[in-house]
Amino acid sequence: MKKVLIIYYSKTKKTETVAKTLANELSAETIEIKDLKDRYGLLSNIGSIIDAIRENKTRIEPETIDLSGYDLLYIGSPTWAGKPAPAIITLIDNLNLKGKDVILFATMARQGGSNVIDRMAEKIKARGGRIINSFTIKTGGKQFQDIKEDALKVIAEKDLKIYSIG
Repeated sequence: MKKVLIIYYSKTKKTETVAKTLANELSAETIEIKDLKDRYGLLSNIGSIIDAIRENKTRIEPETIDLSGYDLLYIGSPTWAGKPAPAIITLIDNLNLKGKDVILFATMARQGGSNVIDRMAEKIKARGGRIINSFTIKTGGKQFQDIKEDALKVIAEKDLKIYSIG
């Protein structure tokens, strides 16, 4: 079995629901990236969207992760104005991804997830990582149980368990 790590940022716990479902199904570890900037409330939401559009860096915990023990990474982000969350952009820029296989996922209310995947992929490739698969999950107006079921469907449809073998 390959050693799999799922790294994600989640403000509303929807991206976390996908990450935890993956972890359970793929016997993977998870690391949640915490954004140390206040992202709650109307003004903070507006600021968060501006940060996402401009790809502004933010203070995060952990700042970086030692990936040397892992064979496969999943990196997940919510979609903010068609962009990855600032916490994920900041993390990717801090990681050594040379020779790492990465599967990307994005959650989105309605749309924009493919733009998030494309932008993360661009940054990961620039840091030496290799994108081997990706997916998006619509979470708008859905209960956590529905999001979990959607994640299970994607695992089956994309045959994601195959990447953890061997």
